[in-house]
Amino acid sequence: MASKDATREVSPDRLRVGIVGAAGYTGAELIRLIHGHPRLGLAYVAAKERAGQRLEEAVPSTSGVRGIGDRILETFDPASAPELAERCRVMFLGLPHEASAAAAEALLAAGLTVVDLSAAFRIKEATSYEPWYGHQHATALSRKAVYGLPELHRADLRGAKLIATPGCHVTSALLPLAPLLRAHLIRHDGIVIDTKTGVSGAGRSPTASKPFSETAEGTRPYKVAGNHRHTPEIEQELSLVAGAAIRVLMTPHLLPMTRGLLATCYARAEPGTTVDACRQAARSMHEEGLVTVLEGDQLPDTLHVRGSARAHVAYALDPRTGIVLAMCALDNLSRGASAEALQALNVSMGWPDGLGLPEIGLFP
Repeated sequence: MASKDATREVSPDRLRVGIVGAAGYTGAELIRLIHGHPRLGLAYVAAKERAGQRLEEAVPSTSGVRGIGDRILETFDPASAPELAERCRVMFLGLPHEASAAAAEALLAAGLTVVDLSAAFRIKEATSYEPWYGHQHATALSRKAVYGLPELHRADLRGAKLIATPGCHVTSALLPLAPLLRAHLIRHDGIVIDTKTGVSGAGRSPTASKPFSETAEGTRPYKVAGNHRHTPEIEQELSLVAGAAIRVLMTPHLLPMTRGLLATCYARAEPGTTVDACRQAARSMHEEGLVTVLEGDQLPDTLHVRGSARAHVAYALDPRTGIVLAMCALDNLSRGASAEALQALNVSMGWPDGLGLPEIGLFP
């Protein structure tokens, strides 16, 4: 009864939304962003291990916020989808990849719009999914899902009922590289992607995150030699833009910071390519989205996008080697996850991309 009473606190002029996995980092970021959104109201929060707790116990940043921090975290069960459809119109899923398929299927059947933050629906083909994720691919649902990067899939997102939020490393690579491939400014072969990310990208689970003593003084690569799960996702989307098969070499690195992601991508320039042409291609592709194309000698810095829904993109060209450097900085929890999910929902609802989203980072 308490949870249904809490639901009544949502203003009737707001779209009621729920979060499964509300106690994780991306869930906490969603709560922050939804609270500031003028057309959304938080009506349901669930978390498996913290069910029964007040939200402010699990997510201390919500303490004292009436109607938010005093909500009780519930246990999510796909069988309860019809009842949840009476309380929410949109559900954000922050579940493990293998759990999202059953949850999304039940919620969609009950009439909800689903915005998934796992990798369950990002990759269209089973042959590109199962070797990387080690479980069965939700083929039928994945082909119905719309990839939630508005800068590339704006038309398909309008009215979408199942949205697959991109991976953070993927977003940091696609935003600077896709314009160059679309404008035929770089070659299709030999693309190298170097990313550096904060430790929050591993999630809140203590088994996923290293202790402070093992991250504060070190920087290390991980999942090297094409072994990162975001690789097939990057290749899928770049291949769609290029109209030809694209293969990339991606190497992620863990940095001693909480949040932020910096990608430096290397690609061979086509004859006649200039930095100005790269910037113009990016400005043209990202005119409607939440991307800033930096000018002159400006270079991306994760500090400048911390807490922001925007990404900063920049380009350089090494004339000695003929290599284009395509760079991008974003907040892995915001533009790389929760804010991107909300941006895609905004587009699906016919609202402006940036509605209710912070476009200015926390500085310093």
